[in-house]
Formats: sequence, structure tokens, C-alpha cells
Amino acid sequence: MAEHPIVHFEIMAAEGQKATLQSFYQDTFGWEIDPRGDMQYGIVSSFEDGQSLRGAVDESPAGPGVVIYIATDNIQAAVAKAQANGAEILQDVTTIPGMVTFAQFRDPAGNVMGLVDSTMPEA
Repeated sequence: MAEHPIVHFEIMAAEGQKATLQSFYQDTFGWEIDPRGDMQYGIVSSFEDGQSLRGAVDESPAGPGVVIYIATDNIQAAVAKAQANGAEILQDVTTIPGMVTFAQFRDPAGNVMGLVDSTMPEA
């Protein structure tokens, strides 16, 4: 396995368009989308092969876009390395207890990417 595998994706709609985008992916590809947590984050809950990449279909105040998340064992070091190599940090390291520790950056070509710490934070 790669040292920093891709582990999650987000397909985001503009605010107020979440239901429309979720319906599109459910109706087009048969994805099950399960709203979870206080924010009702739209987790793509299952794929038949059980091995497909995990992801979400939700909305963002930043508008539509796709974000790919890369796993790392040391998220602080990965953020620092990305920044040293020309990334703009958009979301500094943030922890949602019991769920995820993540960060987001814009790469030198303008793509928004995410980092996910491979250790689950305590609740």
C-alpha cells in the first residue's frame, strides 16, 4: 500500500443544493447517502464491492467542487511539507472528536486537496 493513500472524497454543492446533488448521485449511480452527525454530512454509505473509496456528497459555503483526501501518520508534518512545497493552507489541522483530524490545502495548480490523520481522535 502507498505510504499516503487516497482515503476519502467529497463532492460538494453550493449551499442550498445538497439535496439536489445527493439525489443526482443516488438516482444516477445507486449510491446510498446517509446524512450523519449534527451537520447531516452526506456519507456515501456503501458500494457493492465493499472496497470502493469512501466519500461524501454534501454542500460547502465555498461552492461546488471535489476534494480528495490523503491519509498520513503525521498530519502536522504533512501540512508543513505541503506548505514548504508551495501549497496554500486553506483549513489548518482541525479535529472533530471521535470522527476525524483533517486539514485542507490548495496545491500549486489550484486544486483543493485534503489530509486526514490515520489515527482516529478520541471522542
